[in-house]
Amino acid sequence: MHQYLFFIGNFPIRSYGLVISLSIILATGVGYYLVKQDGRGEEKYVVDLGIYCGLAGLLGARLWDVFFFDWDYYSHHLTEILNVWQGGMAIQGGVTLGVLTGIAYCRYHKLDTLHLMDVLAPAIILGQSLGRCANLLNGDAFGAPTGGSFGIVYPATTLAAHTYGTQPLWPAEIWEGQLDIVIFALLLIFRGTIKHAKGQCFSLYVMLYCLTRFALEFLRGDYAEKVLGFMTSGQTTSAIGFTLAFFAFLYLQRKKSAT
Repeated sequence: MHQYLFFIGNFPIRSYGLVISLSIILATGVGYYLVKQDGRGEEKYVVDLGIYCGLAGLLGARLWDVFFFDWDYYSHHLTEILNVWQGGMAIQGGVTLGVLTGIAYCRYHKLDTLHLMDVLAPAIILGQSLGRCANLLNGDAFGAPTGGSFGIVYPATTLAAHTYGTQPLWPAEIWEGQLDIVIFALLLIFRGTIKHAKGQCFSLYVMLYCLTRFALEFLRGDYAEKVLGFMTSGQTTSAIGFTLAFFAFLYLQRKKSAT
């Protein structure tokens, strides 16, 4: 686990930034392959989509964390809002702004938005999985103490160590990254073997990820405060996301059956 790969003078090259960049590049590459395999000739748009959605996702992830999860702190430390290496990138905000940017791009170029969302859903979750590797290297998105000898002990320079010291913590970000790979495979299987309405694969992606995130929130140690006294902020957004995606899945199926 290395936060810094090397230094150029006094400027650090951080593992977090490198892996996040790689996650966007590789997700875009997989997306390009999936769209090209789809045979509609829309792969020429994927690289631009990857750039715009990737940048929007980074911005959305940071702003979501700042304003929804940690505003009590950043309202008094405005100069640190862009210090992403301190931890603080909420995937909910990244996906939300990234998807909205992608929808706007598709509408501008008159592309089949729902179909492309279905095709690209596996690439999105793959990028999320790689992003959790960045969290591990940076020592954020960490778990709560395990209460035993099992778990990850983070280096003293990380946010996890500043929060819990040398206590072993649940490997929440590792398990999330691994489960994201499972979702990646399930989405490919769903697209390849099951007849579905446009938009249902993307809805399934949202449902599966929200279920995963809701469950792993029980092990998270970074944002453990309860909303309304019984769910964390991550569980709240996951519950809302799952509900919306579930009803969208049913609506799209009913709409397809009626045609």
